[in-house]
Amino acid sequence: MLFVWSYWKTIFTLPMNPSKEFHLSYSDKESLEREPRGESQQEVLRRAAKDLPIYTRTMSGAIRYCDRCHLVKPDRCHHCSVCDKCILKMDHHCPWVNNCVGFSNYKFFLLFLAYSLLYCLFIAATDLQYFIKFWTNGLPDTQAKFHIMFLFFAAAMFSVSLSSLFGYHCWLVSKNKSTLEVFRAPIFRHRTDKNGFSLGFSKNLRQVFGDEKKYWLLPVFSSLGDGCSFPTCLVNQDPEQASTPGGLNSTSKNENHLFPAKPLRDSQSHLLTDTPTWSETTAKAEKGKVGMSNPALTMENET
Repeated sequence: MLFVWSYWKTIFTLPMNPSKEFHLSYSDKESLEREPRGESQQEVLRRAAKDLPIYTRTMSGAIRYCDRCHLVKPDRCHHCSVCDKCILKMDHHCPWVNNCVGFSNYKFFLLFLAYSLLYCLFIAATDLQYFIKFWTNGLPDTQAKFHIMFLFFAAAMFSVSLSSLFGYHCWLVSKNKSTLEVFRAPIFRHRTDKNGFSLGFSKNLRQVFGDEKKYWLLPVFSSLGDGCSFPTCLVNQDPEQASTPGGLNSTSKNENHLFPAKPLRDSQSHLLTDTPTWSETTAKAEKGKVGMSNPALTMENET
């Protein structure tokens, strides 16, 4: 029952698209079309993305913009050429379910793999004794012998392939990565960081399965967040983002987000030393606080 339910939810859950705030306004679209390609267009995009919770850039350091959907791409969002639309936290387009696997159905996809693997292992285990009898001539000479052999080989082969795929996606969850991010690491303003969205195993797991453990094994949506913004482990402040006195980023814009405003890793020792982009005011305010819990640290804000 859970196997079928997970498969059904994986197929028929529509992938989530970016919210309206990421779409360009009519005036911004006109400005973008009038301006020649290059820095002038980037200035229009920077102005449109000024108040958006985005931290990643293109390889050239530009704002990530989709010219087919006419929107500023949220972090971890990619345009699917098959669905012809931008998908939030896109992992891949799966031909087996004829759907994009992304933020809205990634948990269902994981459960589908898990229950499929358990189902195939159960079939192979229960059929093993008859498969052994087949080779030792312990079965009556009927057409059922072929069915037993085919069933065991099919279950065994699917078990091997599913265990590899499920193990790979478990590793992705533990590292808070998507399949696309493995092949191309996310690029933040100051550098490329393949582990930029990783917050530690426990937080990474909860980001996909939610805080309520009773829902983890059920194909019901319980992932954290809205799919448009994600916490990062980076602590460098983006000088382009507006900040409050003392170097603190205003948290009023993040009050509606389900994620904490400053989701740092448990161990911050190696991050605290990376301070070249802090303002002088912030550096002085933070002096003498090494080794203490520091609420003034902020995430790297990327526009």
